Amino acid sequence: MKRIVHKLHVALERKLPEKRLFLRTDTETRFVRLAPETQLIGWVGSAGIVAWAIVATAILLMDSIGAGNFREQAKREQAVYEERLNSLAVQRDARAAEAVAAQGRFNTALEQISQMQSELLASEERRRELERGIDAMQVKLATALRERETALNEHSALLATLEENGGAAPEANRAAEVESTLAFLSDALADTAVERDTTAQNASVALDYAAEMETELRLLEARNDEIFRRLEEAMNISVEPLDKMFRRAGLNTDSLIEQVRRGYSGQGGPLTPLTISTKGGRANPDAARVNGILGDLDEMNLYRIAAQLTPFVLPVNPASVRKTSGFGPRWGRMHYGTDWAGPIGTDIKATADGVVVHAGWSSGYGRLIKIQHEFGIETRYAHLSKIRVRVGQRVSRGQHIGDLGNSGRSTGPHLHYEIRVGGKPVDPMIYIKAAQDVL
Repeated sequence: MKRIVHKLHVALERKLPEKRLFLRTDTETRFVRLAPETQLIGWVGSAGIVAWAIVATAILLMDSIGAGNFREQAKREQAVYEERLNSLAVQRDARAAEAVAAQGRFNTALEQISQMQSELLASEERRRELERGIDAMQVKLATALRERETALNEHSALLATLEENGGAAPEANRAAEVESTLAFLSDALADTAVERDTTAQNASVALDYAAEMETELRLLEARNDEIFRRLEEAMNISVEPLDKMFRRAGLNTDSLIEQVRRGYSGQGGPLTPLTISTKGGRANPDAARVNGILGDLDEMNLYRIAAQLTPFVLPVNPASVRKTSGFGPRWGRMHYGTDWAGPIGTDIKATADGVVVHAGWSSGYGRLIKIQHEFGIETRYAHLSKIRVRVGQRVSRGQHIGDLGNSGRSTGPHLHYEIRVGGKPVDPMIYIKAAQDVL
C-alpha cells in the first residue's frame, strides 16, 4: 500500500511539483508548503465549483425557457378553449332558436290542424245531412210515385165508368178533380226531382271538399312529423354530452337531476306539458310527442342548472398560471388538491354557484376560502394573499373571490385548489377534464 501511495506521489510531483507560498512580515518570513496532493485537491475543488455554477446556470436558463414555452402553450390552449366555448355557445343559441322557431311552427300547425279538423267535421256533418235529405227525398218521391200510380188507376176506372154511363155530370166533375190532382202531383214530382238533383250536386261538392281537406291534413301531418323528428334529434344531441360530462365526474345523473327538479319545481311557461282535449276519442299521438320534447327541454334545463352548481371550470385563468402539482402522493405524503403557480394577486374565481362557509386563516392553508355547493360538494382555495368574500355570502360561478398568494405553509406563490364530495377529497382534474369538450 505504501508503495502505491509513493508511486502516486511521484506521478503527481511530475505534474504538480511542490510549491511554497512565502508570507513575509516586518520581523520574519514564513512559508506554506503546497504538496502535490494539496494542489490536486484545490484544482478538483475549483473545477467542481465551476462545473456546479455552469450546471446551475443551465438549469435556470432551461427553466426560464420552459416557463416561457409553457405560458405560450397555455395561451394557445386558452385561445382554443375560448374558441370552443364560443362555438358551443353559438351552437347552443342556434339550437335554442331552432327549438323556439320549431315550437312556433308546431303551434301554428296545431292551430291549422285544429281548424281543418273542425272544417272537416263540419263538412262531414253537412254530407251526412245531405245524405239524409236525399234519402228523405227518395222516400217522398217513391210515395208520390205510388200516389200517382193510384191516381192514374182511379182515373182510368173513372173514364171507364163514364163511358159506360154515357158521361154523367157527377162523374165528369170527379174526373176533373182527378185531372187536377194528377197535375198537382206531377208538379210536386218535378220539384222533388229538381231538389234531389240539387242535393246530390251539393253532396258531391262536399265530398270533393272533404277529400281535399284530408289530403291537406295528411301533408300537414307529414310536415309535423319531420319537425318532431328534427326536434327529437336536437334534444338527443344536446342532452347526451351533458349526461356524459356528469357521469365522467362520477356523479349519479338520475339522483342529481331529481334533486335539482325538487329545488326548481315551478309550474307554467313554455315547458309546461300540453293537454289537448280528445272529446272522448282516442289520445292524440302528436300531444305525446310534444310532451316528450318538452320533457327533454326541461331535462336539458335541469342539466344546465346542475352544471352551474357543479365545479367543472378552472379557478384561475390558464394563461396566467402553470400547473405545478397534481392530486396524489407527494414527498411521502398525500396531496389532496391541485396547485397552480403564478404571480401574487392573480384573480381566483369560484368554480360553481354556492355559499361561503369559511373565509379566513387556517393552519397550513394560510388564507383559505371554503364554498359549499349542491350535491354535497365543497371547494377550497388556499394560500391566498387576499380574501374578497365573507362567510354566508352566496357566490356565482366565475365570481372573483380572492387573490393568489403565498400564505401558510407554501414554497412560493400558488393556489392550492381542492374538491371534496361528502367530506372526502377527490381529484379536481376529474371534474375539469370531464367538461373540457362541453362547457
